Amino acid sequence: MKYETCSAEETFSLGRALGEHLRAGDIVLLHGDLGVGKSVLTRGLARGCGIDEPMPSPTFTLMTAYKGRIPFYHFDLYRLEGPDEYFEAGLDEFIGGDGAAAIEWPEQAELAFDQCLEVTIARAPGGDDVREVTICP
Repeated sequence: MKYETCSAEETFSLGRALGEHLRAGDIVLLHGDLGVGKSVLTRGLARGCGIDEPMPSPTFTLMTAYKGRIPFYHFDLYRLEGPDEYFEAGLDEFIGGDGAAAIEWPEQAELAFDQCLEVTIARAPGGDDVREVTICP
């Protein structure tokens, strides 16, 4: 499915709508260039999971856990130096368990799952804030 959002608020709202359907064990892999809106969509996912607390940018934190109607694990693997670092940190223990996981930059750890939602966000023609969001189960 493809969606077009015209602002950060619309990208957030799309994330919230998706987040309302997330269940324990769900995995969302987020792909896209730096600054394209992956964290904005992830904040929406978290709100859809009932997370009310502030969610600062996770750029210097590999994983942040939040409590809502289900636990929500937000991964930002941008600064990861490879798959070994991901597994050595024990991050794989938070995937597919009691909560939902949103993983930005999964390619940094060469992550792939049989069952997940893949979301790709790209800049689209039509303005600085216009994004094309592709969602594939």
